Amino acid sequence: MAENPTQRRTALHSGAMTLGLMLLVAAAAGGDGWLFSVAALVVAGLAVGGLYLVFPHGPLFALGVANGLAVYMCLYVVIGRSAFPHAISWTLPFGFLMPVAAFVSTCWLKRGELVALASRGLDDADLTHLPRVMRWLLMCGMVGVLAMASPFNRQGPESQTMVLMIAMAAISVISVIAVRDVVRLLVDVAAILTMVTARIRFLVVPMATYVSLFTLLATSFGCLYRIADALSEGPLFQKLGHMGRLDFSEALHFSVVTLATVGYGDILPIDDGVRILATIEMVVGQLLLLFGFSEIMRSRKA
Repeated sequence: MAENPTQRRTALHSGAMTLGLMLLVAAAAGGDGWLFSVAALVVAGLAVGGLYLVFPHGPLFALGVANGLAVYMCLYVVIGRSAFPHAISWTLPFGFLMPVAAFVSTCWLKRGELVALASRGLDDADLTHLPRVMRWLLMCGMVGVLAMASPFNRQGPESQTMVLMIAMAAISVISVIAVRDVVRLLVDVAAILTMVTARIRFLVVPMATYVSLFTLLATSFGCLYRIADALSEGPLFQKLGHMGRLDFSEALHFSVVTLATVGYGDILPIDDGVRILATIEMVVGQLLLLFGFSEIMRSRKA
């Protein structure tokens, strides 16, 4: 059946969304070599293209696919670096590809059954199958734990590579067995995101108000810190372990960090008056957070 222009645009937007997120993760993982980053983008293209051919692929469904691929890539890099630090580099892309290729191929082979399943779930989320989803997630997690707990990270490159391929083959088998549950989960995520995006229009006003008030408070307190420090006889702040006066950008940074109650610790107030001022800002930040939460909850009832 020929695609209409709307379907074609949806496919392009979905593919761009998935590849964009994968490009971000691949760039961050570039320290493991350009070959792996390129392979990750190729795998993302394979996944989004193959799944688009099977399912009624919308942007929110693509967002679920992109998120799943990004999480998978992050886990693969982290676990691989810990469990298989000396695996042969050119085999890493093949290990990454195996589960994705197995999953997409199974979706294609069972496309009739899976398309019907996906079509039934596009309008509403059905979370009754989550226990089955947790089972295959637990099995994949056990493979990762066993890989990290094994002593093979002290073996030579050939042994590590062999164990890596065995582990990824096991995950591929699990992905094939659980393909129906994975598809159902992706459809549920798309349905939930559809409901969330439908409510966003009610949240625009409280979100904009919150951001405006946050900006106003952060700027006002930042100016007070800067003025107090400039008018004092000595510095009122410690920067990276050394006494020093704040410039305007540093005062704004300290104000934002204080209002958000993050507490990086790079800038510390050492004067009692400034400490009281920072305490007031933190309390105001908590009240602002309560205001934002209250407005969002009120908008849900609108």
